[in-house]
Amino acid sequence: MPQNKRESLIFTVMMCFFMVFFMSIYNVACHHGTLNLEIVKDAWIGFPIAYCFAMCCDWFLVSGLAKGFAFRFLVKPESEPFKKAIAVSCCMVVPMVIIMSFYGAMEAIVSGGAGWNQLLLIWITNIPRNFIMALPLQLLIAGPFIRGLFRKLFPEGTVLA
Repeated sequence: MPQNKRESLIFTVMMCFFMVFFMSIYNVACHHGTLNLEIVKDAWIGFPIAYCFAMCCDWFLVSGLAKGFAFRFLVKPESEPFKKAIAVSCCMVVPMVIIMSFYGAMEAIVSGGAGWNQLLLIWITNIPRNFIMALPLQLLIAGPFIRGLFRKLFPEGTVLA
């Protein structure tokens, strides 16, 4: 777990990159019904704006709420690091899926030709589809990978507050 604000920012940049990139591929693949290099290219083209939006939502809105909820109801500051990481990760996924599913619905309307009257339906349909991918991706792949990579690149005490 990050130990200060700078570490937290670096960690968030890394985690957000991983999650937005792979969730973008997943959503474009779901939309087209296939997965190939063209789908990865299409996901990459839409990635920068989605990443900036997700990063801002994560850093300025969701992170504080998720950590507050996790430490108030699920774990204590003295809990084991593994339990804290799982609790915060779960609390981050839920609001990020809701927000980014709305972003995806808006993107479908603006660039995909869907009508504005379909916004709510697209958003509500995206939420469970994204949740069933985002939670396992976060807990089983992104979380362990990014935490390991983060500590390998930035051993404790090397990023000063």
